[in-house]
Amino acid sequence: MIRHLPSFALAALALTAQPVAAQTPPPAISVSGEANVSVAPDLAQVEGGVTSEAKTAREASEANNAAMGKVLLALKGAGIDEKDYQTSRLSLQPQYAQPTPNRSTPQISGYRASNRVTIKVRDIAKVANVIDTLVSAGANEIGGINFIVTQASKALDEARTKAVADARRKAEIYAKAAGVTLGEPLSISEEGAAPPPVFRSKMAAPMAGNAPTPVAPGEELLSITVNATWSIKPAQ
Repeated sequence: MIRHLPSFALAALALTAQPVAAQTPPPAISVSGEANVSVAPDLAQVEGGVTSEAKTAREASEANNAAMGKVLLALKGAGIDEKDYQTSRLSLQPQYAQPTPNRSTPQISGYRASNRVTIKVRDIAKVANVIDTLVSAGANEIGGINFIVTQASKALDEARTKAVADARRKAEIYAKAAGVTLGEPLSISEEGAAPPPVFRSKMAAPMAGNAPTPVAPGEELLSITVNATWSIKPAQ
């Protein structure tokens, strides 16, 4: 007995019997483009503070509190907004005497109290004045300066435009060398963009009464790299 398959089953068999055509990607050129822009920092963070030593923990702490109080008053008197400075480190640690042949157990010789504050300086031109204010008020620690580019995204947008133009320039060179014409862009991607840059400058505390502290913020280089693919077609 001959059994007949339904028509839809025959159609399915016919489809599976046909070879699957390999999908080949369209001809294209892939290149990378780079661009750099120079930008000056527009914000600085200055670290400064006071370290005090005394025989007892209480004496060290009280001396440090009094000294730091004068520093904070000086910052306020210099016109720095209270929201722009905050305590970044507070410590009280024992100090030990050097061991001797007759004493193997470390002995506490005194205590050291430290209080450090971080100040945001929104006018780069005033960084030197802030440092001089700290030192004149009794700060004996200047940890360093962080120069920050807060508007990096705007500068990077300019670099992105230049990076894409650089990628297209390279693609056109390859297309001409290969005897083809550049078509439409198929993809453009940016390599991981770096966060807004912070540039740290270490410095020793200047002595009060000397010439104004020299500070040079300079400019920093921001970079962007893009990967782009263009379709190609026969030269006309």
